[in-house]
Amino acid sequence: MAAESAAFTPLTLPVLPLDDEVVLPGMVVPLDLSDAEVRAAVEAAQAAARSEPGKPRVLLVPRIDGTHAATGVLGTVEQVGRLADGDPGALIRGRGRVRIGAGTTGPGAALWVEGTRVDETVPDPLPGQVAELVKEYKALATAWLRKRGAWQVVDRVQAIDDVSALADNSGYSPFLTTEQKVELLETTDPVARLKLATQQLRDHLAEQDVAETIAKDVQEGVDKQQREFLLRRQLEAVRKELREINGEQDGEESDDYRARVEAADLPEKVREAALKEVDKLERSSDQSPEGSWIRTWLDTVLEMPWSERTEDAYDIQGAQAVLDAEHAGLEDVKERITEYLAVRKRRGDRGLGVVGGRRGGAVLALVGPPGVGKTSLGESVAHAMGRKFVRVALGGVRDEAEIRGHRRTYVGALPGRIVRAIKEAGSMNPVVLLDEIDKVGSDFRGDPAAALLEVLDPAQNHTFRDHYLEVELDLSDVVFLATANVLEAIPEALLDRMELVRLDGYTEDEKVVIARDHLLPRQLERAGLDADEVTVDEGALRRLAGEYTREAGVRTLERSVARLLRKVAAQHELGERELPFTVTEADLRGLIGRPHHVPESAQDPAERRTAVPGVATGLAVTGAGGDVLYVEASLADPETGAAGLTLTGQLGDVMKESAQIALSFLRSHGAELELPVGDLKDRGAHIHFPAGAVPKDGPSAGVTMTTALASLLSGRLVRTDVAMTGEVSLTGRVLPIGGVKQKLLAAHRAGITTVIIPKRNEPDLDDVPAQVLDKLDVHAVTDVRQVLELALAPATNGAKPEVPVAA
Repeated sequence: MAAESAAFTPLTLPVLPLDDEVVLPGMVVPLDLSDAEVRAAVEAAQAAARSEPGKPRVLLVPRIDGTHAATGVLGTVEQVGRLADGDPGALIRGRGRVRIGAGTTGPGAALWVEGTRVDETVPDPLPGQVAELVKEYKALATAWLRKRGAWQVVDRVQAIDDVSALADNSGYSPFLTTEQKVELLETTDPVARLKLATQQLRDHLAEQDVAETIAKDVQEGVDKQQREFLLRRQLEAVRKELREINGEQDGEESDDYRARVEAADLPEKVREAALKEVDKLERSSDQSPEGSWIRTWLDTVLEMPWSERTEDAYDIQGAQAVLDAEHAGLEDVKERITEYLAVRKRRGDRGLGVVGGRRGGAVLALVGPPGVGKTSLGESVAHAMGRKFVRVALGGVRDEAEIRGHRRTYVGALPGRIVRAIKEAGSMNPVVLLDEIDKVGSDFRGDPAAALLEVLDPAQNHTFRDHYLEVELDLSDVVFLATANVLEAIPEALLDRMELVRLDGYTEDEKVVIARDHLLPRQLERAGLDADEVTVDEGALRRLAGEYTREAGVRTLERSVARLLRKVAAQHELGERELPFTVTEADLRGLIGRPHHVPESAQDPAERRTAVPGVATGLAVTGAGGDVLYVEASLADPETGAAGLTLTGQLGDVMKESAQIALSFLRSHGAELELPVGDLKDRGAHIHFPAGAVPKDGPSAGVTMTTALASLLSGRLVRTDVAMTGEVSLTGRVLPIGGVKQKLLAAHRAGITTVIIPKRNEPDLDDVPAQVLDKLDVHAVTDVRQVLELALAPATNGAKPEVPVAA
């Protein structure tokens, strides 16, 4: 490669400036002579050529933003004539690089400068690296030219062997910028210039590959969309033809959500929210999953009965008759529904249907033992009011989203059970039964009971927001009936929002009426029998309710009636019994076996539990209603037993403390009661509650344990017909307890005739049915001494029976 210090030829040439254009050696370019500077330079070159041999010569110098480059190209004017458009022009060929020197003078109006020719020779043969570079450049140039379809130019490029000429050939490349061409022009080393040209060509091919890939992907996407569009149009056409063949109307209108939303009778805020979602749907593509979510949400909103309401039946007497016909007893609930309807009627008459955005709904909590008709009562209430009825089962629900709905961000999101209940009812004022609200659980997914706070709050539920709908839903006109077996299992904040109505169970007379009017007709139908084929007299029903079942409700009674009728039907099919047949009390044992719950009072006196001292009869309340609870007491052998108190029967802390209080009272007041208190100091006392597998707790067994211990110490039996309940204090006061009605019903079912209750519970007797009170001798006491006087039988012949001793 020749060095730049080689011999140079001095030149004096007219300058032909090129604005934003670059001509490299070897290039042949046409120039427009209509430009004054170009014409002046060519004319000056022609004038100078008249006195010198050869073609006119000019110096082609790039001018960038008014600044001339330091290196130009010696060009010869090959021909002067007219261009294709008819304008005068000159054809100039670049010959070699010239380094520009100082300005000088010359003929014509052109600018003349002195310059030095740059020698660009390369040694021959080419070094190995240069040869590889030449080969690479030709390969890249060939690839680019083939993409453009310039096959003739490919052969010309392949025929160039000179390194300098090969590098300058890239001046024809249209993708090079003016700056890149100037850089090529000012690079005087041929090998360095070829490297630069190769790099520029390589970069351009890489960019072109990326652009082609993007264009291909875009084209494929466009083709796919066009194909899908075509197929969908064809599918719509096929569906339309099928609808016409089947005689169906065009369904395009149902797919137009905007028209459906505008045609629907929606509240203003709901309409605005729905139209926003329609706008999103119109902007989203068919492939977007958001489109299906929006359609599902719109379908849910459009299916909601926003403006649908049923008219309440304001026939108060008619509603009362419906409730009485479908349910025996339950006077509290019937009175509450009658009051509600009467108030609704008066509000409607005075134009007070909506006050402060709230309507006159109701929230009632029906609490009572199983089988008393809480669930079926909801349907009867709806029937009496002329409203739609829907039941929501909450037993075992642990997810807060079950009540409030899922957020729409989740796949498969659904509205909550309250919204689904309203949609199922098809009315904004149905009767909604929230069944088993005390069985709602909570875990890491949330607390459903907390989500119910807003639903069951009359001050808030007119603006209830479901997480799925995210629009306000007015629940203030809904009648909510919540059912529960255990009052203590309902959270305090939730219970505070509901009006509590207790269902304490049925009396025996009520059970007989229910069995006769409701259970028997239903079970006759299920057994395939007619009413004139099998009849059950009232005595049989009464014995079924009293001795074959012991429950607050009537589920077991209905199962007993069903078993009785199945037995009769089977005997008739086997030819053992003729129909019609009347079932009497005497037939029960032969049909369904012996009774399971014979009252204590009906047993032989020697077989009764209270036939020995130290056994007393108490009353308790369980999840299944009221029940009779026996308490047994004994004293340990003074030689083997340790002093103290032993308690068995799976007792809670409160009941254990009640036993300690009873023992302490007798120790301190035993002498006053003429009891041998020395036995309590020297011998250990043992109190046991039978049915040891059943957990028991509460303070109401205090008087029963005191009576059992007093009976044990005095040797006097506890009267068989007496049952008692009440909390006892250290001073012997009898304190009030709860569940009086359920306890008295249980005593009545067990055949008890005398009941002892605390004096301060006397007002609770108003809730007890009159027919039960008529058969019970209720004593309201304030002191344990009164309890002992009423409960303990007098000693026989003044002799003290033998005191039971624990083994």
